[in-house]
Amino acid sequence: MLLFGASGFIGGHVRAALESEPRIGEVVCPGRADYDLLHGEPDGLAALLRATDPDAVVNCVGALTGPATHLVTANTLVAAKLLDAVGTATPRARLVRLGSAGEYGEVPDGVSVTEEDPTRPVGGYGVSHLAGTRLFQLAGESGQADAASLRIFNPIGPGMSEENLLGRAAARIRAALADGDAEVTLGPLSAYRDFVDVRDAAALVVAVLLTPELRYRVFNVGSGRAVTAREAVELLATTAGYRGRIREVGAGPQRSATVGWIRADVSRAARELGWTPARDLATSIRDIVDAEEKR
Repeated sequence: MLLFGASGFIGGHVRAALESEPRIGEVVCPGRADYDLLHGEPDGLAALLRATDPDAVVNCVGALTGPATHLVTANTLVAAKLLDAVGTATPRARLVRLGSAGEYGEVPDGVSVTEEDPTRPVGGYGVSHLAGTRLFQLAGESGQADAASLRIFNPIGPGMSEENLLGRAAARIRAALADGDAEVTLGPLSAYRDFVDVRDAAALVVAVLLTPELRYRVFNVGSGRAVTAREAVELLATTAGYRGRIREVGAGPQRSATVGWIRADVSRAARELGWTPARDLATSIRDIVDAEEKR
């Protein structure tokens, strides 16, 4: 297996899942010094693929924030570069990328969104991921490449960064506990989100890689449950032993500010891959707090 992005939050857990699976042999994790997936020339990627000759390529490289040019480079052009290089160098390799729930955009309240539902992203982040997913989907359905894209909802778990809401909340709560602060400030927390444990997401990557034939090229990766961000943050604070005030000010992240509700329908992954999420929100948050306490 050739894994890009193994040093990141999701990529690190994907690497651990791949390396612990007895049916998977060697896992090769090139760093930027080996090949810069964002800015490297296509010929260099093809050369790396020929040298490693992988059975599968997994891409966990991407961007959450930044100008549109950066988002398109990281989330769309990287997908196109991988498709072209794999087609040239290792056409039999399965190719898997991580997409995003941001591809769906606004969803009616109470609805569990399926992979067949309309995709109407509300910002550059979702647009850039949707373009990458669509390229993979077209390649897979046409036989150009054995490609699949996984739409990950709100990944959480130990080691998450402050780019994510709960990672930011965990860091601020830890600092408040250390300093004796009576208040922690975050953005609005009224939106409903589907928080999926990153280790469950990694398990789905393994399931996709080990399934001999894929009938579908897009899979949702969620918990199948929706809670408000406020409920998740309050559970985080309670678990960490913080009794101060959580104050909500400002605006949420642009990539999802207008999306008040999102929940994944994960029945396709269950039916086709035998995958279901194994960890509930309380378990994920307990492990986030434990990881923060060790920092």
